[in-house]
Amino acid sequence: MNVRRPTIADVARRAGVAPSTASVVFSGKSRVAEPTRARVLAAAAELGYTGPDPLAASLRRGRSGIVAVVLQGDIRRVFLDPVMTVVMDGLADAIAPLGAGILFLRADPVEGAEGVGPTLTTAPIDAAVLLTTNERHAAVDTLRARGIPVVAVEGDAGPGVPRIGLDNREAQRQVASHLSSLGHTDVAIVTLPRGDAQPRPGWLDAAAERGITMPVTAERLAGARDVYPAALAYASGQSLIDEGVRAGRAILAAHRPTAVIAQSDLLAAGVVRAAEEAGLRVPDDLSVTGFDGVAVDGLAPYRLTTMAQPAADKGRAAGHVIAELLAGRPAASVRFTCVFREGNTTGPARRTAPPTGTAAFAAR
Repeated sequence: MNVRRPTIADVARRAGVAPSTASVVFSGKSRVAEPTRARVLAAAAELGYTGPDPLAASLRRGRSGIVAVVLQGDIRRVFLDPVMTVVMDGLADAIAPLGAGILFLRADPVEGAEGVGPTLTTAPIDAAVLLTTNERHAAVDTLRARGIPVVAVEGDAGPGVPRIGLDNREAQRQVASHLSSLGHTDVAIVTLPRGDAQPRPGWLDAAAERGITMPVTAERLAGARDVYPAALAYASGQSLIDEGVRAGRAILAAHRPTAVIAQSDLLAAGVVRAAEEAGLRVPDDLSVTGFDGVAVDGLAPYRLTTMAQPAADKGRAAGHVIAELLAGRPAASVRFTCVFREGNTTGPARRTAPPTGTAAFAAR
């Protein structure tokens, strides 16, 4: 036997007010006298009314109230990456006035997961935020075919799609120039993942660099190469401290640079740990730079030399673009600038040690 869900009209009758008055109490869109508000809430409690039916509300608006955040790879990386978490906080703040929430979706279908949950093709979404994607990705075509408004964060979804980005190349060039001013000529680079085509960590030769599909990785690498065109580069699997340790060990086992440019603070923290494992002092024996400007647990007494990015502002900007697109108005791309922050992980180059191994770099 189905029990009918109480409606706002039922609440209004019980409270002795007009349905519009009862509706205002629950929407919070205007002020209601406190005695009236208390009477409506008491009537709602008696009837077991908990608020408007979200499905009915979405049908009236013609919207689901859902903004999809589309990621390449494992969704859990959002919660492992402090930068991504702050971006999501900013996005959530910006879309809250729309009465919208966030749904995380994978850009790539999970093998064997068909029919298990919502996908880019089936999810009832109003708009989508694409993270670190490129216009060749199938997710872009899927969303375009559905007519879903899209904004790209740290990526390029093609003509007509607003972009929220950073001055990645210029910012990384600034870090590299800082090292150059300290006399460093032998530098290695630890990059973010190279992209969906080749997510595994490893050395980057010229062909692998040309195949990078992750825009942030390519842009930051270009900035470092503007100053150090021949620097050896190692691609991480993810932006994690453990990945930075892996990269640092590989670099120090094959070569002994005087500085390492890491494309994220988490990777840089891992390189610092690898240097300590090898008995090196930071920055006396090895200077290390990061990128992002986030707090990294367990790094004290080190303060990374890094580029601080406005992650929350990026998320808020994406939310504002979504609001404009849903209102049928054009929205412009936004490009933020990073701020250089000098810490105690960089210092003058005091030595130039010969390579301890060169086989790993024969491909360059």
